[in-house]
Amino acid sequence: MQIWNDLRASRKAIAAFVVIGIGWASFSAQMPVIKAQVGVGDGFWGTLLLLGSIGALMAMWLAPLVYRICGTWALVVGVATMVIGFLMAGTAQGPVVMGIALFLAAGGSGVADVLANAEVSEAETDTGRSLMNLNHGLFSVAYAVAAITVGVAREAGIGPVGIFSGMAAAVILLMLWMKLPDRRVLSGEDMADVSGMPFALVWVGGLVVLAAFLGEAASEGWSALHVERTLGGGAAEGAMGPALLAGGMAIGRLGAHVFGAGWPPIRVMVIASCVAGIGLALAGAAPSVAVSYVGFLLGGLGVSVVAPLALGLVGQAVPRKYRLAAISQAAALGYAAFFLGPVIMGYVAEGFGLRVSFYVIAIIMMTVSFVLVPLWARMLSASATAKAQTLR
Repeated sequence: MQIWNDLRASRKAIAAFVVIGIGWASFSAQMPVIKAQVGVGDGFWGTLLLLGSIGALMAMWLAPLVYRICGTWALVVGVATMVIGFLMAGTAQGPVVMGIALFLAAGGSGVADVLANAEVSEAETDTGRSLMNLNHGLFSVAYAVAAITVGVAREAGIGPVGIFSGMAAAVILLMLWMKLPDRRVLSGEDMADVSGMPFALVWVGGLVVLAAFLGEAASEGWSALHVERTLGGGAAEGAMGPALLAGGMAIGRLGAHVFGAGWPPIRVMVIASCVAGIGLALAGAAPSVAVSYVGFLLGGLGVSVVAPLALGLVGQAVPRKYRLAAISQAAALGYAAFFLGPVIMGYVAEGFGLRVSFYVIAIIMMTVSFVLVPLWARMLSASATAKAQTLR
């Protein structure tokens, strides 16, 4: 019964996370054939993905403005823009159209992602329950199911246009649940005023999110290529790379929601970052497809809870009127991973091979575990102490 109440409390955000998962799984699991359709090398492909990342970063930073303009329909607008971008990607025959398509898809999903995370944070405040892992876990479930479905569709000979059309039909149905409440009216506060927001605390939290998403992006965007090109797997085997990553993330997030609600979040993030680093290193060193699957599964398990916990802590560390802006900025910094990820993976892969690219991301995850998360923990503790002294 409690899980049902949790689902109802954040149902609008859940619908958004599910459609974002479906959209990006449909793209990532087709990346080898879409890349061949566009006809570019690894480095240039990384640059095209970079354009999409720029769209996501701009959109996330501007999400509060989109909300002020579009109001309760802002989430629907973001998702619709994402769908248009992916439909364009399915028909793209050259780099220019693909760059525009990825810019739209990433920009639309960026707006939707920020608004969904803000809605979860509001639901956490209203219910007193931790809901971020549940919502992000259902994103991972949707991603895994969609990736497997796309792999089967590719084996059946269905091309990008047909697959993205099916994705669009599923997303349009879920858009019926995405009209948001007007938080400006409910809060009675000026949500555009961020003059008193603790920016340093928010931005360091954003760097933690960045690290988690960097590990996620490395596997999402490049696992299929690694399995198919480096290890000689087929189309369905390649699609299993991102599917297993998402499956591991779903298990980690939903397990954390059901069994780990009382665990100290900082300690969980330290351990999880280590597990992610080990998994990604194993995927890079894998001598066979089966071993790479173990690495991707471990990587997904490890990286799964870091970003949701960090975003949840950001939302709870600031007053309610700053929440949308704080999550917007932390998420924008975090999604710089999808700006840096293509650069790191694409150019390191071109110069040294895909295996080395995964090693680099693994080292970054280990550094986060031992340096960045402990630093942020000290900042959160100092902020909480100062707040307590102010209330006395």
